This record gives sequence, structure tokens and C-alpha cells, in this order.
Amino acid sequence: MTKPMLAFIAPVALAIALSAVPAAAPVLAAGGGGGGGGGGGGGDTGDIMTGKPPAQPAGSSQSSTTTTKSTHKSKKDKQSFLDDPAFKQGYRTAYATIYERSEYASAIVQLRALGHDDYANVANLIGYSYRKLGDYKLSQTWYERALKSDPNHVLTWQYYGLWQIEQGNRDQAQYHLTRIAQICGTSCEEYRSLAAALEQPPGTGLVY
Repeated sequence: MTKPMLAFIAPVALAIALSAVPAAAPVLAAGGGGGGGGGGGGGDTGDIMTGKPPAQPAGSSQSSTTTTKSTHKSKKDKQSFLDDPAFKQGYRTAYATIYERSEYASAIVQLRALGHDDYANVANLIGYSYRKLGDYKLSQTWYERALKSDPNHVLTWQYYGLWQIEQGNRDQAQYHLTRIAQICGTSCEEYRSLAAALEQPPGTGLVY
């Protein structure tokens, strides 16, 4: 092969090889997960389950390869059911049963039927429903289960803090408030809600 032909073929081959590289980039980007609140469709799972962005632990910006891999693996493990339309619809139905109709016993049945009792959002809502039904022992069991699944589940710390106030455990509720501050700061809704409840005189009936 002559030198002029080689001079022509080499750049063409390089261009073809480079054109194949960008195709892999979106796959890596998609693995990053939501990160933003609000918006429909492809947002973070926190939007699907609670209608708001998930709280980030204080000082959670970590750059080590190990942390990135474990976080990615955790997301992949959850995606199997969080991306399931039947699970999403079932969760939304139970959510509406609790917050729109206050039918807590029915909501417990709906949440248990989802088959993911150890998922923190599900366990927390079961605990909340039992608390609203006045079964504080079972409520506590489910709150503990939610926190075992996700120690930084800020909504559980809030709801469990309200449980502590209703039980007269104001010191414990204050601890829950501190944990919320560590997770999402003092301006997040969960902190403000529990702080407002703690400011009420002892014995005041809570509406949360």
C-alpha cells in the first residue's frame, strides 16, 4: 500500500473509532440517579415516594471509589421494585388512603400487600398508620424497622419523634430533632414540624 493511501486511511479509521465512544457516555450518566427535586417522570425515587426530594446526610459528599460503587450498587438493588409500575401505583394508593382519607387500617393492608416491608418509606408509613390507630407498640416496631433499613430516613425520625412526644418522652423527641438537623439541617420541613410540636405544652394533642 502506498504512503498517500495510508495517509488517507489512517485519519478515517481514527474518526470511525472515535465516533463510537460517545454512545457509552449516557449509560454512565444515567447511573448517577436523580439528585433533583420536583418534576415528573425520571426524578429520584424520593420524588415518587414522598413528593419531595430525598434528604442528603450532612457532609455526605464523598469522592472515594468504594463509596461510589456501593451507592451505585444500592441504587441498582432498589431499582428492581422502585421502577415497577405496580409498586408505584400501589404505594400511591396507600399514600392517598392515609393522607387523603385517613383510613389507616386499610392503608396498612395496602402497604403490606406491596411485599417490601423492609423498604424504609413503606415501614415508616405502616408505623405512622399504627400510631394514628393508637397502637403505639406496633407503631414503634415499624419505625425501628424503617430506621434499621435507612438510618438517615428523615421522615421516620420526624414521625418517630412525634410518637415520642405523645408517649411523654420529650428528651427522646429532642434527640430525634437533633438527628434530623444532622441529616437535613434546621430549615427542612421535618425539622420545623417536630420543633413546632416540641414547643407545644405537654399533653397537647398532636394533629400530625
